[in-house]
Amino acid sequence: MDTYASAVAGLRERLGVELFSRVAGPDGPANRARIHEAPGPRWFGADRPIRAVHGDASMFVGGLRALLLQSLHPLAMAAVAAHSGYQGDPWGRLQRTSTFLAVTTFGAADDAQRAVDHVRAIHRAVRGTTDQGEPYHAADPHLLGWVHAAETDSFLHAHQRYGSHPLDADACDAYVADTARVATALGVVEPPRDRAELAEVLASYRPELRATPQARSAARFILFRPPLPLAARPPYAVLTATAVADLPPWARGPLRLPRVPVVEDALVRRAGHGLVRTIRWAMTAPPPPAGAHRGR
Repeated sequence: MDTYASAVAGLRERLGVELFSRVAGPDGPANRARIHEAPGPRWFGADRPIRAVHGDASMFVGGLRALLLQSLHPLAMAAVAAHSGYQGDPWGRLQRTSTFLAVTTFGAADDAQRAVDHVRAIHRAVRGTTDQGEPYHAADPHLLGWVHAAETDSFLHAHQRYGSHPLDADACDAYVADTARVATALGVVEPPRDRAELAEVLASYRPELRATPQARSAARFILFRPPLPLAARPPYAVLTATAVADLPPWARGPLRLPRVPVVEDALVRRAGHGLVRTIRWAMTAPPPPAGAHRGR
């Protein structure tokens, strides 16, 4: 039994290290220590819903759903396609995004503000025109509002379906209010502060949304061409199928992602629950001693 328990613990540690390195990058351990151990006040107290949502493995599903949903705004997608380098360095982009979320959610207030200031400086430099000649600017509060609403809706939706402890109604509204704190700092004007306002904001953007060739290309890259080793592709396929199954119906048609009700309801969501539980199990293992995995 001791041998079996040791083997399981070793597997859990290896999975946790691999997942963490993918999401957090080579600076992950140092960033984790800085984020969680730095003294000083935080934007959000330990009891705030944003900490429960952003600290749960359901974020893996929510993040993919958010990327697919955000791609439907042609101006936002044009900016991403031209300036983010997501196909050339997808892991780098993921790591920068996950670090930003971690710093603003859990980090010291000064670090959170510095992270926001850095992102705003990048946004100010990102501008151009779409293939149809429409101008875009990443610092445009209207575009930032869409990105924020799609992200907030996706993270909350995934947490309520796959999170270890779904929020009650009041806490869901409080989560939306928490995310508004970060959105305002980033330049969003009057972000939604409860679920009703969030639904209204999402509906208000619907006339602007469409799937451009860039959006469909991004979806194909995310869903079918991830830069992953063969062994990681089956679980990733479950993850992407789960994210697609949780998109709103109006978002799936333009991206040419048809719904298969029986398969999704009977198989995909069950598999998604199992995979999220496995990710949570692996990533809540005690971190290895400093330097234990150096050189791998």
